[in-house]
Amino acid sequence: MELSVDSKNAFYSTGRRKHAVARVWMMPGSGKILINHRDIDHYFGRATSKMILRQPLELTETTARWDIYVNVAGGGLSGQADAIQHGITRSLMKINASFRPALKKAGFITRDSRIKERKKYGQRGARARFQFSKR
Repeated sequence: MELSVDSKNAFYSTGRRKHAVARVWMMPGSGKILINHRDIDHYFGRATSKMILRQPLELTETTARWDIYVNVAGGGLSGQADAIQHGITRSLMKINASFRPALKKAGFITRDSRIKERKKYGQRGARARFQFSKR
């Protein structure tokens, strides 16, 4: 199943979260969402993940107006859902700049920059130390 994107009517943006990178194309349509050539219901099992990426569309009342095609890679399912949400938000702002204040108030524009802290040498983890015995 090959994706044909009409470059005149398509809006492209990239969303990121943790190690997940989502490339999002939005075109006028009926509200279909395809993620990695699979339907949203087949890609995400959890209802919260589906809800997260639909939030910007529901906030701007554009749920049934746009078909969304997403290529997402890296990270886990939760990070991928947040990355897709970020990409959809960026596309919506390209479509209509008047959506920006509502999206900003909801906190969708800001990229969540929190990532996993690296493990330090001489320790069991990022913060956890090896067990210490005084005697």
